[in-house]
Amino acid sequence: MTQDTTTHEFQAETKKLLDIVINSLYTERDVFLRELISNSADALEKYRHQSLVEQQTELFDAHLPLEIVIDLDEEKKLLTITDTGIGMSKDELITNLGTIAHSGAGTFLAELAEAAREDVRLIGQFGVGFYAAFMVAAQVTVKSRPWDGAEGYEWVSDGTGTFSVEPCPGLHRGTKIILELKQGCEDYAKKFKIESIIRQYSAFVPFPIKLEGKTVNTVQALWARNKSEIEESEYTEFYKFIGNAADEPLYHLHFSADVPLAINALLFVPKENLEMFGFGKMESGVNLYCQRILIDQHSEHILPGWLRFLKGVVDSDDLPLNISRQALQDNALVAKIRRVITKRFLKFLDEQAKKDEKGYLTFWDTFGIYLKEGVTADFEYHKELAKLLRFESSKSADGTSISLADYVLRMNSDQEEIYYINGPSRMAIEAGPYVEMFRKNDIEIIYTLEPIDDFVLSHLGEFDGKKLVSADRADLKLPHEDAAPIDGEQEDALDDDAVTALIDWLKKTLSDKVADVTRSHRLVDAPAMIVNPDGFMSASMERIIAAGRLEKGAGTEIGKKNLEINPANKLIRGLAQLVDSDESFAAEVAYQIYDNAMIQAGLVVDPLAMVERNYRILAKTLDS
Repeated sequence: MTQDTTTHEFQAETKKLLDIVINSLYTERDVFLRELISNSADALEKYRHQSLVEQQTELFDAHLPLEIVIDLDEEKKLLTITDTGIGMSKDELITNLGTIAHSGAGTFLAELAEAAREDVRLIGQFGVGFYAAFMVAAQVTVKSRPWDGAEGYEWVSDGTGTFSVEPCPGLHRGTKIILELKQGCEDYAKKFKIESIIRQYSAFVPFPIKLEGKTVNTVQALWARNKSEIEESEYTEFYKFIGNAADEPLYHLHFSADVPLAINALLFVPKENLEMFGFGKMESGVNLYCQRILIDQHSEHILPGWLRFLKGVVDSDDLPLNISRQALQDNALVAKIRRVITKRFLKFLDEQAKKDEKGYLTFWDTFGIYLKEGVTADFEYHKELAKLLRFESSKSADGTSISLADYVLRMNSDQEEIYYINGPSRMAIEAGPYVEMFRKNDIEIIYTLEPIDDFVLSHLGEFDGKKLVSADRADLKLPHEDAAPIDGEQEDALDDDAVTALIDWLKKTLSDKVADVTRSHRLVDAPAMIVNPDGFMSASMERIIAAGRLEKGAGTEIGKKNLEINPANKLIRGLAQLVDSDESFAAEVAYQIYDNAMIQAGLVVDPLAMVERNYRILAKTLDS
């Protein structure tokens, strides 16, 4: 202390802030270094701007490179961070570091002409993030000399209530912050620790960060560059860095937006879906930056959860941050950013599908499940997601998927609905009863081969004004269905009276199983099929719900279905005769027909009861 030393008390609110910062504001102590580097970057950006404004004036220490230098002393437990930025005068040291929420960056920006704003890249609230240093330091010393060459000063405090300021001759332009580390914080004087923090939070700061003479932030903020100047190899290398990947990405999207928000984004689609390999649910791979400083790693806020497979960065100048930079302050604004990025990415996928459908199908096979999840979870993006869905159909080649738009283009002129049916495989669907009439009338039907697909299409509801309808609905009516002739032994079909009598008998016999029995107008060859009286709940959706109940120990009971019978089928005609000659055996056959139809619908039956019944039917057949 000298006679020129002055001692000051922190503003009362600043004392409270210090206690909050040191004890509870930041959840991770590592961010103190991010805050100090951010402040140094602010100071360097201010000097860069000042040098442009003062081009006719010889600036003090103009020869110094614009950089941030970090030095460590493990023995003395010291961490020093130095910048060659704009520096601070005595009054600025007192004001910036002694008064709560004084925003040096904000004040500086307010003084700039509107035309010069776009040239300035400042972040944070200097003097607030600075206090994070006291989380790890028992004492903080700040030595600073301003850009105009005025006298330098030293600011010292232990963060307990007061700070001192005294002249400090012989300083270069800029600011040096010396942290005397607390007990238990000695790791912050070790190179490996500091280097890892820089790479995590400050890898893209636009000025060199040198640690013990070596530049740490060697990777460029590629998203901030003009994409017309970037080579594909640069995108690949950046993806490997940001995504911790070994191969090149499947897709990359690089875009900027000024309206409604200032956004720079660089997103990558990997080649592999790790969730498919049983690695569990992935965390988001997109990091959120503000002015190239990491704000939220693996951000859960900036993209919906169903786009968690994406890797990359989003940087927004408009993003407001709370005092710690660890929480997003304006949820409405964050939602707006999420909406802009999500819609832009979905538009990009649609463009890729139109440009290279084969390449898009590679993406779909790997990541289509996430887009399906988006349909079921996010109504806001139904229109965009609907264009991206792909399914096999009765008119697509085996193993090849089509879009809903392809289906609509091929629809018959009198067709008002898009039809789909679920099954475990294409072969199983085409061998089943539900597609017979579609095949006969040359009506395309979509094959939904995954259990989630029916949920997806039911949530979607319609596409291009056409309602999406499951083919196992009881109320399904195909165009010209009534006029369609039935193949097979139509001339031997049961007459109306016989059909009515058989239906009444089946209703009584299967009353514990079915809700209703009706004459089918869509079966061609099969004897019977199960349909859903509930127009919303398809068989596959009910299977998923039943499986969920089973997991919870609630059993697999499902609601009663309707049974449609084909009066022209030989088995149904024989059953009508059997009712008169051997009603008890006819009942066995009726139950077997029901079980067979349930299996074809993909619904659960009691296998033991069915096997025992089969044996009885076989024995009866052999006896006759």
